[in-house]
Amino acid sequence: MSDDGHGLPDHQRPELGALGLFSVLLGAALPLIDFFIVNVALPTIEEDLDAGPALLELVVAGYGLAYAVLLVLGGRLGDTFGRRRLFVTGLAAFGLTSLACGLAPSPWVLVVARAAQGATAAMMVPQVLGTIHAATTGHRRAKAVGLYGATQGLSMVVGQILGGLLVAADPWGTGWRSIFLVNLPIAAVGLLLSLRTVPETRSPRPEPVDVPGTVLLAAALAALLLPLTEGRAAGWPLWTWVLLAASPVLALAFHRVEARADRLGRTPLLPPSLLRLDSLRRGLALLPPFGIGFGGLMFVLAIALQQGLRMTAVVAGVALAPFALSVFAASFAGPRLVARYGAGRLVTFSCLLQLVGGALLVLTSWRYWPHLSAWGLAPAFVVTGFAQGLQLPVLFRIVLSDVPHERAGVGSGVLTTTQQAALALGVATIGSLFLALLGPWGMRDALLAALLAWLGAIAVTGVLSLGLPRTIS
Repeated sequence: MSDDGHGLPDHQRPELGALGLFSVLLGAALPLIDFFIVNVALPTIEEDLDAGPALLELVVAGYGLAYAVLLVLGGRLGDTFGRRRLFVTGLAAFGLTSLACGLAPSPWVLVVARAAQGATAAMMVPQVLGTIHAATTGHRRAKAVGLYGATQGLSMVVGQILGGLLVAADPWGTGWRSIFLVNLPIAAVGLLLSLRTVPETRSPRPEPVDVPGTVLLAAALAALLLPLTEGRAAGWPLWTWVLLAASPVLALAFHRVEARADRLGRTPLLPPSLLRLDSLRRGLALLPPFGIGFGGLMFVLAIALQQGLRMTAVVAGVALAPFALSVFAASFAGPRLVARYGAGRLVTFSCLLQLVGGALLVLTSWRYWPHLSAWGLAPAFVVTGFAQGLQLPVLFRIVLSDVPHERAGVGSGVLTTTQQAALALGVATIGSLFLALLGPWGMRDALLAALLAWLGAIAVTGVLSLGLPRTIS
């Protein structure tokens, strides 16, 4: 017999039904949609609130930073106090902070509200994989984790499509505010469904919060992400270099504190024993290059389509629709392909397919700029989207395949922290490279440089995928 999230035998395990799975996946989609939905609305936010480049980047960075640094803590709290309780609380708070963003009268209020929104997302999202891990088994778990990965990939693209449609539609004269206010009815539906359909699970052995580990992890991530995101717009002042230099020192301190806590029999925020799981360690290694590449790509495309190709917000959204549809289609093909060819091989193949799609996007942009249309971009987006839709769900299954039930929240927190930090790093690095080259090189050449950086990240992901296991549980 094995324990579930309650410490109960298998036959008494809480079951997550289809409607419950839909409820938690809806909650998982909202934060990622909101990370990307802002990209297409930044020009209108700048005009309406008279916000400069530094404040606009803080609107993006504040959300991503709060989200990334608190994810592992959110997973630990769910393990201790109940995952459904934390999920429902986080979802309600996400709706309220979205309302605060939508009503923000000034850029600084929007920055603070966005940071608060990111914190509530960090409370909610780790509970999704934790609940799936604790309330499903066997084929149902594999299918649920695959759908979670597909939801994540789809949300990243849908965010920018939805943002473009809402800004263009300008419902009830709300303009850019509609991209936040739309969360209210969605969160309300999610709350009603979750309370009725999501079972309560928690770790059978609740563990206290590791305060020193939490503080050091938050400080290390903040010291890395904040200067990389704000440095270019602020002109790289001294504080950005000081924080960058402090980041590896803080990361080393975090590692030593966690290792010492483990030796003394305490429960660290990130147990070193968890990282000794081969499947988790190897799978996690692929998320940084994948996330950096994709986070940077989405940010760059939002600017290139609207400002470079002069597409309206709606047309830019339509241009990305083939990408989203391909991700969705691949989510159905992925499980059968894993069973036939193996997880590691499928990830490697998807990287090669992404390189093909990326090369096609580079050649199309180089050859036809500035006369590119949504139809001209479609072939490259179809190939790239299908490759990503194959890759991400399998990666998530690999990372979580051997995580024990009682550490489901911590494992999902580690996964989502790595993913979110990588997405934010992609905006900070590839996005900053693109913006820095705009002036001296022009839009097309700056885009091509950013696309080549993205292809480099895919290539690294492909090389690392060679070490992945073929079979997963």
